[in-house]
Amino acid sequence: MLASYAAALEGSPLADSSKAKYRSRVRGFLAFLAQAAADGALDGDPLTDPTAAAWAVRDYRRHLKNGRRASTTIDNVLAAIDDFHARRALAVTAARRERAQRRTAPKALNERRARRYLREVEKNAPSRDAAIALLPYFAGLRISEVVALDLADVRLSARKGELRVRGKGHDGGKIRTVDIHPDLRTVLQTWLEARTNWPGSADTTALLLNRRGGRLTDRAARDIIIRPGETAGINDDPAEPFGPHVLRRTFGTQLVRAGKDLILVAELMGHERLDTTRRYTLPTSADRAAALDALITDH
Repeated sequence: MLASYAAALEGSPLADSSKAKYRSRVRGFLAFLAQAAADGALDGDPLTDPTAAAWAVRDYRRHLKNGRRASTTIDNVLAAIDDFHARRALAVTAARRERAQRRTAPKALNERRARRYLREVEKNAPSRDAAIALLPYFAGLRISEVVALDLADVRLSARKGELRVRGKGHDGGKIRTVDIHPDLRTVLQTWLEARTNWPGSADTTALLLNRRGGRLTDRAARDIIIRPGETAGINDDPAEPFGPHVLRRTFGTQLVRAGKDLILVAELMGHERLDTTRRYTLPTSADRAAALDALITDH
């Protein structure tokens, strides 16, 4: 069972160090199950029955707590076990974490604000700026990943395309492939055609260029994204200003809310830990406010 999991783990975007930790943590869990089976202490088959699996995870969590494991260690072990179950397509309710978790989902644009942003970009952004403004939204890229793109990282055909993205990580950044949304493909194609006439374009492999023909910086790209947000009137929260991170979170939120598999979303976003992706399943402040609308009133 461990070998099967390790093989599935190899195709994930996790950092090599994270893969090793996940394998080790799942090995410990499977050893616990083996001992429990030998002792006749299992209630059902935790490798095939989701209910039995949920019980086994709770028992293992209790075992770790009795062994005085740190809260952070226990939570990391539970994250690995969740990944193990997800890759086996075994829907198991996640065990309660030891640490206090963020109570709401990451801030993202709602449908109305997303449309206002997209329309502002379509109406006023030049081809280069439109490409920069839409890469976090349609491909879920971090701003550092946007500016790191090279020409060779964009693969376009008549009907589809792919992006080769260098993510963050201690080992130089993991490579992931993201399919290009049709709307983004059109914008990228327009920029690639305009780029041939850009000053200095023949002297660099960078996809996105500054006015002097060099690679665009994170800060410059961030400013380009913020500008249409301000014009569209969606940069109005001083506690969490609008920026590329909000667009990336919108990408993740829309996929999760559409029912897409968490492992798939994690791979598309380049998350090293499934717990990071799971935050997108939490309720937003708008969800909490809307829940109160279900109450019956006498007005």
